[in-house]
Amino acid sequence: MVVVVDTISANPVRPRHPEKVNRPDSFSPPKPDWIRVRAPTTRGYADTRNIVKENGLVTVCEEAGCPNVGECWDKKHATFMIMGDTCTRACAFCNVKTGMPGALDASEPGHVAEATFKLGLNHLVVTSVDRDDLADGGAEHFAKTIRAIRARCPATTIEILTPDFLRKQGALEIVVAAKPDVFNHNLETVPSRYLSVRPGARYFHSIRLLQRVKEIDPAIFTKSGIMVGLGEERHEVLQVMDDLRSADVDFLTIGQYLQPTRKHHAVMGYVTPEEFAGYEKIAYAKGFLMVSASPLTRSSHHAGDDFARLKAARAAKSG
Repeated sequence: MVVVVDTISANPVRPRHPEKVNRPDSFSPPKPDWIRVRAPTTRGYADTRNIVKENGLVTVCEEAGCPNVGECWDKKHATFMIMGDTCTRACAFCNVKTGMPGALDASEPGHVAEATFKLGLNHLVVTSVDRDDLADGGAEHFAKTIRAIRARCPATTIEILTPDFLRKQGALEIVVAAKPDVFNHNLETVPSRYLSVRPGARYFHSIRLLQRVKEIDPAIFTKSGIMVGLGEERHEVLQVMDDLRSADVDFLTIGQYLQPTRKHHAVMGYVTPEEFAGYEKIAYAKGFLMVSASPLTRSSHHAGDDFARLKAARAAKSG
């Protein structure tokens, strides 16, 4: 793989991941049959793409190269990524662009709400890039987006997938006060892999963030997820489950890591569907209300259906 940096033309093309340009290529083993998906070609996919583009929105489905984009967009499900398409961090697993983001778009919350209305969404997922350049990490923008959706689509339930708001005092409280239905923040991997996979984050800060959500508003569902195939050991995955349950997290997702480019972290191994089923069984035994564990599981995959099951599980437990 060759990365070309244009330093001659008036408008040079900036590499998507400038911090990774000089890294040696990392090679992953071939994908097993159970991970392959079809290319998106349906009419529903095209309709969703058009609505996204007409409203000038960014989706994590495209930016992160999600393998489920064809299935989700065909059903008119999309995960909107607010605050731009450029992240201030450079995680080794992520395909979202890195660099210095532009100013926030004050009209974006309204555009997200309008797209939600046009798509007729019953359940919506909103995520964002990391915005370490902002004093509140983008917390108020999250809150404005939630409020705009509530005003335009009062029956739509809202799930947010947030950054960690590291060193952003009071940011979490701003977001929780806007009362999303589900607060998701992903751990991404086990603690021992943070330095090589997620160096800008702190594992126990993320655990504490999720715990604080419940302390502030126990009615909000909390959710977190990890990827496997990054060199973790099985006992480490089980410890993550225990740590999340100690923070009273309701919903756990576990999916297979897939390498976006050769400059990203290599896949260290593919977890079989049988192993995923084992993780799911153990997680339920540890007390999670909902668990989704499979090779193609992603944070927002089947989010609407899963939210309905999550509510039913809480009702059954309290009843």
